[in-house]
Amino acid sequence: MSDYILSCSSTADLSEQHFNKRDIKYICFHFEIDGVGYMDDLGKSIPFKEFYNRMAAGSMTKTSQINVGEYLEYFESFLKEGKDILHLSLSSGISGTLNSATIARDQLVDKYPDRKIYVVDSLAASAGYGLVMDKLADLRDEGKSIDELYKWTVEHRLECQHWFFVSDLHYLVRGGRVSKVAGAIGNVLNICPLMNVDYQGRLIVRAKVRGKNAVMKAQVEKMVELAENGTDYDGECFISNSDCYDDARAVADMIEDKFPKLKGRVKIYDIGTTIGSHTGPGTVALFFWGSQRVD
Repeated sequence: MSDYILSCSSTADLSEQHFNKRDIKYICFHFEIDGVGYMDDLGKSIPFKEFYNRMAAGSMTKTSQINVGEYLEYFESFLKEGKDILHLSLSSGISGTLNSATIARDQLVDKYPDRKIYVVDSLAASAGYGLVMDKLADLRDEGKSIDELYKWTVEHRLECQHWFFVSDLHYLVRGGRVSKVAGAIGNVLNICPLMNVDYQGRLIVRAKVRGKNAVMKAQVEKMVELAENGTDYDGECFISNSDCYDDARAVADMIEDKFPKLKGRVKIYDIGTTIGSHTGPGTVALFFWGSQRVD
């Protein structure tokens, strides 16, 4: 067994089974729906299907990040066991949770002077964040030290590509990412924005594509353009979706057709309640290793 733990938050949007299998620890964000609070616990408090059905029916959602006290309790549970910690946070371009984790770290270093506590900005989100964690688990299992993993993360995190689209602009309008006028016009014209996460970990609209089929093709073409080794790519490829599995499966099929070495290997996950509260149902996100994000 390693003498350190790999840690992230529930917003890495992998399944509980995947986290457990890879021995990746996680701490949960929080969300509200219609004023009632829950843990973002990978669909256990509220099944994802129910959550997105309620959003589609008009329920209001709100999210809150993990506070300093929660991080203190969470980190200390591992430190008491004599474990070092490498914790990756949800992108600072999306959430302030990195700051809370860093404050907790700073409060614990004097109490546990013999332990290493690394807190790193993943600059990633959803299953892209999960993709980074999965790679770190591979490196840990190869025998890499916590210092080597910390260095690898800082050097390679921007090579995790994120490309996604939303089917309904209503939720981006509600979150202030799209104006009301642009949202109304976009919905009438059936615009599905193609977005990515930039080098600062922010969500950026890259193209305004008309029609779902067209934006799916544009999403896959981004992978053809940017994936490591082009269509010879044989690394991990994750897709996450918010109650639109058929769309996610369609994108996976297109990828497996373009990338022969990925046949049967694309993994599909659910977008959790924290990320999903902001994107809404009908979102498909694609993640793979490729060119470093530079803008």
